[in-house]
Amino acid sequence: MADVISGPAGRIARVRALMEERGYDAVIIRDEANLRWLTGAEGVFDYTGELPHAAFITADETYLHTDSRYYNSFVEHLPADNPWKLDMEVTAIPKWAAERARETRSRVVAVEDTMELSFYTGLQRGLEDLSVYAALPQMHGDLRLMRAVKDDEEIALMKQAQAITDAAFQHMLGFIRPGLTEKEIKLELENFMYSHGADGLAFGSIVASGPNAANPHAIASDRVVQKGDFVLMDYGARYHDYDSDMTRTVSVGEPTEKMREIYALVQRTHEECARAIYAGVDGNEIHELSRKIIGDAGYGDYYGHGLGHGVGIDIHELPNFGRTHNTVGEGAVITVEPGVYLPGEFGVRLEDYGLVTADGFKPFTQSPHDLQVIDC
Repeated sequence: MADVISGPAGRIARVRALMEERGYDAVIIRDEANLRWLTGAEGVFDYTGELPHAAFITADETYLHTDSRYYNSFVEHLPADNPWKLDMEVTAIPKWAAERARETRSRVVAVEDTMELSFYTGLQRGLEDLSVYAALPQMHGDLRLMRAVKDDEEIALMKQAQAITDAAFQHMLGFIRPGLTEKEIKLELENFMYSHGADGLAFGSIVASGPNAANPHAIASDRVVQKGDFVLMDYGARYHDYDSDMTRTVSVGEPTEKMREIYALVQRTHEECARAIYAGVDGNEIHELSRKIIGDAGYGDYYGHGLGHGVGIDIHELPNFGRTHNTVGEGAVITVEPGVYLPGEFGVRLEDYGLVTADGFKPFTQSPHDLQVIDC
C-alpha cells in the first residue's frame, strides 16, 4: 500500500506505467466509473449508460471530452491543478478521439474491452477518414484490476459511506415492528440514509421478510411484517460516488430454535471466512471454505451465491470470492456475505465490508453480528 500514490494524480501515473509496459501510445476511456476514478471529479457522472464522455491519455497529455450538459460541472468539480484539457466540441466522440490520435501521432491506441461496438467501429472509420493507421488493442480489465486496489482517499470515503449505513441500521432497530410493509421499511431505511449524509444509494435496497427473505435478491413488496418473522436488509449508502454494502437479518419477536440455529451457522461461517482472508489469498479458496462450513452443517443446497465481491465506485468490483480463481490483493475492499435460504420459510444473510491488509481483513462495518431481536 505504501507505493500507491493517493488521488487522481497517482491513478493517472498508474495508467501511464501500464502504457509504458504494454507499448501503448495512448488509451481511450469511456466507462464512467473509470473516468470518476481517474479524474477525481465528484458529483458529475450520473451513470445513465449514455456514456457522454471520453478521455484520451498519452505519456504527457490528458484530454477529456464532454458536452454542454456536463461541462460546467467538470469545471466546478475537477480537483485544483488537474491536468485535463477539457472541451465540449460539438462532434461525434469517436471522431474526436481519432483527431487526438492524429494530433499526438499515436499509433497504438488501447481501448477498454467493455467499449461499445458502435464506438469502436466509429473510431476505426474516424481514423480511416484522417488517413491515420493505429492499432487498437483491448485493455482486458486492466483498469478494473487497478481500481481493485484502493488508495487512502478512496478508503476514507468508503468508511464514511459505511458510517452512514451503520447509523441507518441502529435507527431501523427502533423502527421495525409488526404491521409495517416491506416497502414502508425500505422507504424509512433509504430516507434515513439520505437525511444523514448519503449522496445516493449504493443500489436498490433489499428488504425482505418471512418467506420472502429466502429470495437472496428479493424486491420489497406489500407483505406485512408479522411477529416471528426474520427481516433481511441488504443496503448501502453512496458517499462522494463511493459505495458501502451491508446486510443484517433481524428477528421481529422471539425467533424459533431453527431460526437461531440457521442464524448461528451463517454468523459462524462469516466470522471463520473473515479470519481466513489475507492479502494474496485466492478468492475461490475463501468461497469454498464458506461452502464447506455450510455444507457440513447440512445446508449446502440452500447457499448458491458467491461469498463476496469488491466494492468501490461500482457496487460490484474486483476481486471476487466465488467459483473463479482470482487473487485478493492488499488494498482491496471486499464484502463477506454468506447466507442460507430456506424456500417457504425464511432466509439469513450477514454481510460486512472492509479492507484487505497484510495483517488480514479489517471491516469498516461496525454493526453487531449477534442476532438482534426486536421486542414487540
